[in-house]
Amino acid sequence: MFVGTITFDLLLGDVRSLKQKRGVVRPVVAEIRRHFDVAVAEVGHTDLYRRAEIGVAVIAADSGRCAEVLDVVERHVAERPEIELLSTRRRFHSDEDDPQPSGVITPDRTGAGERERGDTHG
Repeated sequence: MFVGTITFDLLLGDVRSLKQKRGVVRPVVAEIRRHFDVAVAEVGHTDLYRRAEIGVAVIAADSGRCAEVLDVVERHVAERPEIELLSTRRRFHSDEDDPQPSGVITPDRTGAGERERGDTHG
């Protein structure tokens, strides 16, 4: 299993208030979510009028599929006339990256289960 993420640093057009900014960013986020079936949110620059940071995540069986989806989403964002794409940052994560994730639940002797690394409080 692979997770691919991309973060877009955006410059918005003639935006003079946070309300106007929401009017630009929300439709972009909603359209990405609807068309590409990915997780997406505004993740940064929330207090700046003309800047926005949008994060997108996709999960797939292989890294190639993650890259394909992120490529299509990036082209879509870059083609939007009301925003300028300043930069992107991509990351790929595999479930094999961390052989013993901290949130794994393993059975104890009673079968009730406890968290690894000694956390028995659930």
